[in-house]
Amino acid sequence: MKAIVVVDGGVEYRDAETPKPNEDQVLVQVRAMGLNRADLAVAGGGSHGSTGGAGTIVGMEWSGDVIEVGGNVADLKPGDRVMCSGGSGYAEYAVADRGHAQKIPDANVSYETAATLPIALYTMHNAIVSRGRLAKGESILIQGASTGVGLMGMQIAKHMGAGLVIGSSTNPERRARLTEFGADLAIDTKDPNWPDQVQEATGGKGVNVIIDQISASVANDNLKAAAVLGRIVNVGRLGGARGEFNFDLHALKRIEYIGVTFRTRSLDEVREIGRLMREDLWEAVVAGKLSLPIDRTFKLSEGAEALAHMAANKHFGKIVMTTD
Repeated sequence: MKAIVVVDGGVEYRDAETPKPNEDQVLVQVRAMGLNRADLAVAGGGSHGSTGGAGTIVGMEWSGDVIEVGGNVADLKPGDRVMCSGGSGYAEYAVADRGHAQKIPDANVSYETAATLPIALYTMHNAIVSRGRLAKGESILIQGASTGVGLMGMQIAKHMGAGLVIGSSTNPERRARLTEFGADLAIDTKDPNWPDQVQEATGGKGVNVIIDQISASVANDNLKAAAVLGRIVNVGRLGGARGEFNFDLHALKRIEYIGVTFRTRSLDEVREIGRLMREDLWEAVVAGKLSLPIDRTFKLSEGAEALAHMAANKHFGKIVMTTD
């Protein structure tokens, strides 16, 4: 099969061995793949959890057709159209754990559309609902809201009954579009007064939940914007992995600072995250109420160009590749 493989100095479109599923996996003929920020680190020779290094096939989410199932897989069969998450997805064939493969909800949903959904749904449901414990009527701020995961986060927050949804983007064109995806207020974190804007929008109480994909560059301002007993969920570090932190303000407001990642979770934990996501969101997914825009589509053979497009950080929504 052909795949996008890490080599010295970048990635190559080259031959790779077709994987074989174990008893808990499905083998999928891949039709479309969604790009994610973590793919850039792997493509650059770095690691993401246990994945990385020369010879690694890049890719965390994809869609396609099941062609083989392991003995412990009960709810999927060859011929099913599925969307999956896992590893080594930038390829003509990929394997996924039985808990990481979901049937594409409708025959009218394209493979390209389906490939945009798994990571965003898993990540943001876990961050907002399970770890952030967003309650109906509470306010929420999504930092880095113009990313695919961020756009999904605002939609999930609205679907789960948030009273006020705030999204951030430093790009004025992207910021202007956040209201299309659930934002009641869009802020620019380059504006030093943005925490005051959040305080004003919440009647001086501060925001209840912050989903932070930026981290270091906004960490102390998050504390200023948060409510007493607020929750800050650290999802990503686009603004830096290390920085200053106002421990006194953190303690004064009795803020919960919560770290999340899939890199240290077991298969059983991720299966449970998927089950909880489906319980809350699957009806909305089937109805087409939770969706992401596709910025641009590339061929699998153009994997290096697709990754460069993501690295340029000029896209809105998801970048997709196809095997056709």
